[in-house]
Amino acid sequence: MTNEGIATAALGEGGPRVGVQGLGCMGMSFAYGPVDVDASRATLERALELGVTLYDTADVYGAGENERFLSPFFKAHRDEVVIATKFALAIPPDDPTRRIIRNDEPYIREAVEASLKRLDVDVIDLYYMHRRDVEVPIEETVGVMADLVREGKVKQLGLSEVTAGELRAAHAVHPIAAVQSEWSLFSRDIEAKVVPAARELGVTLVPYSPLGRGFLTGSFVDAERDLTAGDFRRRQPRFTGENAAANAALLEPVRAVARAHDASPGQIALAWVQQRAAVHGLPVVPIPGTRKPARVEENTAATRITLTEEELALLEPIAAGVAGTRYPDMSFTSAGRE
Repeated sequence: MTNEGIATAALGEGGPRVGVQGLGCMGMSFAYGPVDVDASRATLERALELGVTLYDTADVYGAGENERFLSPFFKAHRDEVVIATKFALAIPPDDPTRRIIRNDEPYIREAVEASLKRLDVDVIDLYYMHRRDVEVPIEETVGVMADLVREGKVKQLGLSEVTAGELRAAHAVHPIAAVQSEWSLFSRDIEAKVVPAARELGVTLVPYSPLGRGFLTGSFVDAERDLTAGDFRRRQPRFTGENAAANAALLEPVRAVARAHDASPGQIALAWVQQRAAVHGLPVVPIPGTRKPARVEENTAATRITLTEEELALLEPIAAGVAGTRYPDMSFTSAGRE
């Protein structure tokens, strides 16, 4: 497939247009084992050449290291990129291996200042609440986030892993531009309530892990056997033991459709997510993560694949057959509260 520039989509009502596929940057310095800094920097540049303009990070990725890593790229291309980062997963000073969820005003204000400093920017384009602390009313949290917009520190607001009810309550306080949730051939729980609410409110859906954390590409079968010790997928229920074997068997329809398009399984998985925009009638901007220029070329090429009704029907049953949950603890996801 050719490496043409990709189409664009709206980021919330009245927001900027961004490439219809973004780039998840977490793995460039966190979570997926050893990294190649030079390859990651080349990936950022190649993505921009291909029309990718939404770059996604978070303060917790590498305890701030991911934001610092991205800063030179953002500085060099500030007028061309849309910077998305997140707050809410705090690292306790007495135990750097733990994460606690905080949505309170003192923490939000501390977090945004720290992100602005690490990113070395005057304003964050899209600021997400990464996870929901159910002990803090979401109206209070979004109220503080709205203050950051008024103060010129943030341009647009986003939420991650929220229920439809939480989204509506938040949107009543301040317009929400984007909702980030896991959405893929393996994870479709948001389609029941969150997606209709987003469509109703004019909110863009930003699917993370649209490739099932790489499993849908066929790049690994059993995480404990195939991935390095530092890879967090070794702790996810879907990718180990009997679950991994059962889920690997679900990929045959993906491979069959890939053969018909002379494409890779990963491209078909991404094309399916991209096509959710037409299926559900709202902007959808997935953020597959990669650290290789060739892979970002492959991923963006998937935006030009259109699956037939017959192919969509062939892929439809996959999610219902998936063994294991997305995380060991689902309580901090929208599905765990919906």
